[in-house]
Amino acid sequence: MTANQEYFARYEAIAAISCRMLMAARDALWGELAHMQNEYRSLVDSLKEAEAGVHLDDDERGRKYELIREILANDAAIRELANPRLAKLSALFAGRTAKVLKEIYGAR
Repeated sequence: MTANQEYFARYEAIAAISCRMLMAARDALWGELAHMQNEYRSLVDSLKEAEAGVHLDDDERGRKYELIREILANDAAIRELANPRLAKLSALFAGRTAKVLKEIYGAR
């Protein structure tokens, strides 16, 4: 496999896992999503290694751009789905924190 092929294989793997992560978020499978995030990070980190010796022509740059757009669109959609859940968790923790502080320091 050439350096360029390896490079695009990694980008395509990142795009594929970002798509699976989006499907998990749509199905509210947050545990699966969290598990996939580790693989996603590992793939992104591996891009640095794959970039060595890669020289892209105009068509390849266009292909890379499209893959990046797909990955970023999936990421934005995941964040949009996760934000309401994160807000609920934040409110839950804030309420519990206030209760604990009140118990520790007493009502004033």
